[in-house]
Amino acid sequence: MSQPERDVKQPIGASAGASFDVHGIVGIEVEAGTPGEPQLRDMLAPFLGDSAAPRRITIGAKITPISSQSHAEDAYRFTGESLYIPADRVQIIATKDGYRIEGAGELLTSVIPLLDRLCVEEDAAMIHAAVVDFRGSGVLLPAWGGVGKTSTVAKLVAMRDVRFMADDWAFMGAGGMLMGYAKPMFIKPHHRAIYPDMFRGTRKPLAPGWLTTPVAHLATAVHPVIVRYPKTAAFTRRWSPEHRMVQPEHVFGAQRISSAAPAQLAIFLERFDGADARLEARSAEWMTSRIVGNFHSELPMVSRRLVEALGATSLVPLEEHFGQKAAVVRRALEDVPCWLLRLPAAWSADQASDFIANLVRSKLDE
Repeated sequence: MSQPERDVKQPIGASAGASFDVHGIVGIEVEAGTPGEPQLRDMLAPFLGDSAAPRRITIGAKITPISSQSHAEDAYRFTGESLYIPADRVQIIATKDGYRIEGAGELLTSVIPLLDRLCVEEDAAMIHAAVVDFRGSGVLLPAWGGVGKTSTVAKLVAMRDVRFMADDWAFMGAGGMLMGYAKPMFIKPHHRAIYPDMFRGTRKPLAPGWLTTPVAHLATAVHPVIVRYPKTAAFTRRWSPEHRMVQPEHVFGAQRISSAAPAQLAIFLERFDGADARLEARSAEWMTSRIVGNFHSELPMVSRRLVEALGATSLVPLEEHFGQKAAVVRRALEDVPCWLLRLPAAWSADQASDFIANLVRSKLDE
């Protein structure tokens, strides 16, 4: 295993607790003894540290007994301030400044939708996108999974004075500021030509390219079960043949990581059954709808189930959550040029990322 891979993994043992500060918007406290702490340390590593943020998420292992719960058949047990999902063995309790999450599994799938919700309450929002600081201009590249976000950031950051902000999840404020999330990157076999250094030396074996899709489908299918068992989940993350986890600073260097930049360009990326790339201007309203819908669609199944449960039990009504998030994103996109870029499905990650990087440079140089 490479040093970057060793650094991103935490030993599985007694939990000592941890604190995280997400851009001063939301603080996250993981109590000692929480089995899911190693994964949270992995995935929230950029935000490690004490927080004085106005919104809080606390996380613990022990399920608090709650009386007089209503039953939604076998799916949920809930009150006006709490929700228990038996299938996932996780409980959410609303607090005066946020939420408490309880459960013995890997709880990142519960943290992400609740983190997004608290951000919305503070005029920010989580997005599913690649983001770079292009010489002081924030470039937002929301996309479906597998389009080429991770490949594209490598091509962009290779340019002078361009810095990495995110390759998967990021944040945007209603005032138009993009905020980074330099979580571990998942390097897959098709990235070999783009990240050659990540494939040198002794590392865990990866599935050949032709097996990547079946392995990914299998991982998606077993994920709702695996997350219940932190030790098993940590083992599968470490040895999964689907990808390697590496920290962005080990790929690009710490000096090439940026935490925030004002949005100056938004391009939604998607693949299609065509022979040539197509660039089409879009309205801020269209981009808002795509960003909000894409984030929800790309959440893990367990996370989407939590969002639906919060809506079904009126703890966080769906129309309220999605409407308020759309309002935040729409305000953030004010005066930002918005585009849809459709890329041929037959193009390799290398070919697609070259096209995207050159397009971004030409748009910002206009």
